[in-house]
Amino acid sequence: MTEDTTSGVVFDVSTMRPSSAGADQPALPALVLVSTPIGNLQDVSSRAREALAGTDVILCEDTRTSATLLRAHGIKTPTQALHEFNEAARIPTLIEAMRAGRRFALISDAGTPLVSDPGYRLVRAVIEAGLPISGIPGPNAAVLALTLSGLPPQPFLFSGFLPPKSGARRTAFERLRGAELGGLAATHVFYEAPHRLAAFLEDAAAIFGPRPAAVARELTKRFEEVRRATLPDLAAYYAEHAPRGEICVIIGPPQAEEAPVETLDAALAQALTAMSLKDAAAAVAAAMGLPKKQVYARALALGRVAAPE
Repeated sequence: MTEDTTSGVVFDVSTMRPSSAGADQPALPALVLVSTPIGNLQDVSSRAREALAGTDVILCEDTRTSATLLRAHGIKTPTQALHEFNEAARIPTLIEAMRAGRRFALISDAGTPLVSDPGYRLVRAVIEAGLPISGIPGPNAAVLALTLSGLPPQPFLFSGFLPPKSGARRTAFERLRGAELGGLAATHVFYEAPHRLAAFLEDAAAIFGPRPAAVARELTKRFEEVRRATLPDLAAYYAEHAPRGEICVIIGPPQAEEAPVETLDAALAQALTAMSLKDAAAAVAAAMGLPKKQVYARALALGRVAAPE
């Protein structure tokens, strides 16, 4: 018998049943990742409902939040919390339970598990243990926002949540801009909290300039909104209109006049206008696939030439 001290749950590994699936249903894997609605409770597939009803335990980011979805679909499977604060401690017990035949589903509060949500460490542990794992696709706010933005859908770069403080956030934007100067040309996708949106857009406008962008909020819900404009215009709007709800920000790729530079010196010269010497060298080296030491040495040389005597 094994006790999970983080939750008070006791697993009797000697009596665990192989699976809750019926005899006419294929056995569920040890772990199945199930995508759940991002707002509208009807956006859940029949496969997702069957998996959640047929597994032994549903691992939830927040059991109270997940209870609303499960009640709406008549799913009575027991739930247990798995979040960033207890995930590492719970993994050994969960792996032992899976090896004994227990079957688990993993869901997040909304959308696709692991996308800006806990679960990555558990998935890695299940894979390393050689246990079967699968997933049931479904809603994802980032992809839906991208398709509704009217901006180029591919390639795109999803960065999730950036640091909450302006200084660290601008540094993250500067690194992305440095990568663009070295050749990256992708639409950017971010998540952001409503109370930080105006500041986020102001910082983005300072680094990326008047790029076309979109703010998508409350997707699939009653007050769904997608506002499309330039970054400065969006920053000004949300400085005056406090938003509510879950938010995705989409920023378009570099425009024609921001075409990638062709030489190392030109890339460094442009990156140095917005970044520190160290960050510029690192960003250009990564973007151009060059050794960091070589690019840093060249950046130092350029810095000495550009410095006033």
